[in-house]
Amino acid sequence: MLSQYDADKEMWYFSILDIVGILTEQPTLDRARNYWKVLKSRLIKEGNETVTNCNQLKLEAEDGKLRLTDVGNVEDIFRIIQSIPSPKAEPFKQWLAKVGYERLQEIADPSQSIDRARENWQKLGRSEKWIQQRMTGQEMPLAFSNSNKNILSHC
Repeated sequence: MLSQYDADKEMWYFSILDIVGILTEQPTLDRARNYWKVLKSRLIKEGNETVTNCNQLKLEAEDGKLRLTDVGNVEDIFRIIQSIPSPKAEPFKQWLAKVGYERLQEIADPSQSIDRARENWQKLGRSEKWIQQRMTGQEMPLAFSNSNKNILSHC
């Protein structure tokens, strides 16, 4: 899959044709291009702004030449995946739904995001001491900031 990192924006861009081709199991690049053309047209008619956000970058093609290719950042790619009716896209859609639901839970109860961070660090093999230092490190700047506000309010 073709991709390019933009160091200035600190963002990855991925070839939309590659993703469409993989998820829809298109046998050739031309078929993937046709599928993307139809999907792009449908998304524009629906008012989906993802297509507008997509850029073209010169990426190395199979023949070794640099060619302009439709690309999207991670957010754009997820939006496109949601629009592709394909069994291969379904796991991504389920994951996006799960993550979205978890995020709504965290908004309703912010302590859940702290618990989730702790679980993720444990899965990454971090020690309890490291996790505790990290959690305390996150609290210290906030406490310092709040104490400065209190001091300034009394001046």
